[in-house]
Amino acid sequence: MEKGIIVKALSGFYYVQSGGECVVCRGRGKLRQDGVSPLVGDRVGFERAGDGSGTVKTIEPRRNYFVRPAVANIELMVIVASAVNPVSDPFLLDRMTSLAEKHDCDVLICINKADIDPGDALYDTYTRAGFSVLRTSAVTGEGVAALAEALQGRTAAFSGNSGVGKSSLLNAMEPSLRLLTGEVSEKLGRGRHTTRHVQLFPLSGGGYLADTPGFGSFDLEQMESVRREDLQYCFREFAPYLGRCRFNDCAHLKEPDCAVLEALQRGEIVPSRHSSYARLYEQAAKLKDWELR
Repeated sequence: MEKGIIVKALSGFYYVQSGGECVVCRGRGKLRQDGVSPLVGDRVGFERAGDGSGTVKTIEPRRNYFVRPAVANIELMVIVASAVNPVSDPFLLDRMTSLAEKHDCDVLICINKADIDPGDALYDTYTRAGFSVLRTSAVTGEGVAALAEALQGRTAAFSGNSGVGKSSLLNAMEPSLRLLTGEVSEKLGRGRHTTRHVQLFPLSGGGYLADTPGFGSFDLEQMESVRREDLQYCFREFAPYLGRCRFNDCAHLKEPDCAVLEALQRGEIVPSRHSSYARLYEQAAKLKDWELR
């Protein structure tokens, strides 16, 4: 049995990259019977038929998987932000970091357009929270080599609000993509009347870039929600204080003798990060179980 990675799924067909070729496969019937659906990003075992097509027989254990967009084994979430034209909303950045933490993704914050504004406040906030942060510029090339190195050999996804320069940054790092900045991207299948699907594109330095309708922009309708009881674990700077509150079920919002709130008062947690936590907690508290994807 051969091994490969699913780089595209469309209309019941799975496009499996194996070595230097892409094999079009169907899923084995037993997978459906077992309630397992292959996803883009899955490492799979497959067998070929005489006509060169294949059948996916096995799916290797996943590092993680997202429900919407449907993709598996994302190792690195690159969150592109900007301190100028447009100024990124910290709440949206924090919502994305919480989802990455939920799914065991490494996070890299890119403060783009650093040639115009270095984004000192953003840099301070996210380095203090424990994230890797790069200042990048597609114009001067600052940080581009370091970004390419961070992606090497990994399956990564980019996210960021419209206008922060994701396409320009990706073009500077990977010119073969030839993304159309400020327009739709034909290379990544982004047209007004184009079916939106998840796809992995190989990077020249090794690894894959996931293009998905859910990660490409901060679309609140696409984003999953984290259960309120799990949210505290998705803010990594809370970790040293968890289990040290007076109440075992402390929500870290207004309870007395809360170790997280005490750390906030001492300046050990950035106020904007805790504000995002409180806002996400409030939103999660309103959701029914069936609404939590």
